[in-house]
Amino acid sequence: METHSSLGQKLYVMVRNFHTLVSVLTILVQENSKINRLYRVAVKDNIVTRIDTPTTCASKALIDYKSPFEAEVLTKLRNNGRFELVGKTKMDEFGMGSHSSFSSWGPTRRSSSLLQDYSPGGSSGGSAVAVADNHCDLGIGTDTGGSIRLPAAYTGIVGFKPSYGLISRWGLIPYANSMDTIGFLTRSVADSEEAFSQTNGHDPRDPTSLSIKDREQIFCANNDEILFWKSRLYKDSEKQNSSKWLKNITIGYPLEYNVTGMDPGILSTWKSTLRLLRSSGAKVIPVSLPNTKHGLPAYYILAPAEASSNLAKFDGIRYGTTENKSSNGNETLFAAARGVNLGPEVRRRIILGSFSLSSNKINNYFIQAQKVRRLVQRDFDRIFKAQNPLREVEQYDMSLLHESIPITSRKGPDKVDFLVVPTSPSYPPKLSEISAENPINTYLNDIFTVPASLACLPSISVPIRAKDSDLFATGIQIIGQYGSDYGVLRLGHDLEQISCSHKNYGSKND
Repeated sequence: METHSSLGQKLYVMVRNFHTLVSVLTILVQENSKINRLYRVAVKDNIVTRIDTPTTCASKALIDYKSPFEAEVLTKLRNNGRFELVGKTKMDEFGMGSHSSFSSWGPTRRSSSLLQDYSPGGSSGGSAVAVADNHCDLGIGTDTGGSIRLPAAYTGIVGFKPSYGLISRWGLIPYANSMDTIGFLTRSVADSEEAFSQTNGHDPRDPTSLSIKDREQIFCANNDEILFWKSRLYKDSEKQNSSKWLKNITIGYPLEYNVTGMDPGILSTWKSTLRLLRSSGAKVIPVSLPNTKHGLPAYYILAPAEASSNLAKFDGIRYGTTENKSSNGNETLFAAARGVNLGPEVRRRIILGSFSLSSNKINNYFIQAQKVRRLVQRDFDRIFKAQNPLREVEQYDMSLLHESIPITSRKGPDKVDFLVVPTSPSYPPKLSEISAENPINTYLNDIFTVPASLACLPSISVPIRAKDSDLFATGIQIIGQYGSDYGVLRLGHDLEQISCSHKNYGSKND
């Protein structure tokens, strides 16, 4: 005859096994729904699609162009079976712009009457609007100096730029080869991670694709973050894991990013976000990136220089409009076609790039800008705990650091895992204000996004609304060391979760 204690033990085991079974079934149901989910995908018009869909780059120079092949990023999504292409999206012509207003087909606008007069950001503004207005679940865009992150900030969604070389550029019509990166616009960080995981991989047809050997090195260095996303099954464990993880990371905020002219609302939300991360367990410290201030002018020398070479092939002979073409000779024909087919901003940047590459200017402009880019990369390598897997460790002149940065050891100041900064110094302007603005002033919108592009680093813009009544969200950007994409996504996911549970934490008196 069994005793009460033995019966109780058996009952306990049965109940425990029942709860385990329920947990397993819950996981299977959630995973099955995730597997069967269909993503509607909108693609920026500088990424080639199959022959039945034209690719124009928002330019008359490509008005008749239909690609004989499909971009690798789209092939990978299509082969997965859960991603359905629903259309192409408007953009700034050849990716040159910050407001999606430099297009042969007119500016991109939001569908809401409250927002349609405001800039959606650029150059991937069409993909951002498609996601923000719920026309699709995933927007494929490109980011050269902020062209995914800025539209994400302006439209209140998530914008993720992976490390340069992780996503194949095969099938991307280039603007600036050394910085162009295909990325994703979504309504949640988890959706960006899903798109990234499905498209991340070596492509032998893309000479800029990271080698398999380097990918293995990155995988080993970021194994914990990769496992987090693979095992992110239900919310209770998610919250517990996030709390433990945040207590083990250090977040830096660059003092140089607190620029004059930043909108007070954005500055306030940035400070509140840092306080929120600190209260959630993360260590938050100031850091210095002394060469950041040189990043923007260097970018607007390097990118136009590369563009002037890339766009030389668009001569108007094989495709494009034929209006006003002359038959007086190839040189005249070429000049006439370029003048008709290319918009004013594209022509401006081609001229700027050609000037900086001219024989008597290249040393003073292009070569110097390349040196500045190297300094910006070194700044990031110095402050991150993780070593850049593609570069050797270098010594750094500590006299260049911001005077308020404490030196805690002979090796220099404390190092960080991630940086948290604003995505843009201002909220979206009205489109009517942009047309009357000096073109140089519009370049200033990229001041916080360009440095990560110059250094080829992963970064994500996460929308933060201090108050539900706010018309615009503030884009908060997370930057990580090269290859730490899953870590950047994880911190973005945690910030997304804790900011939702701490609404109205912002204060105008910060």
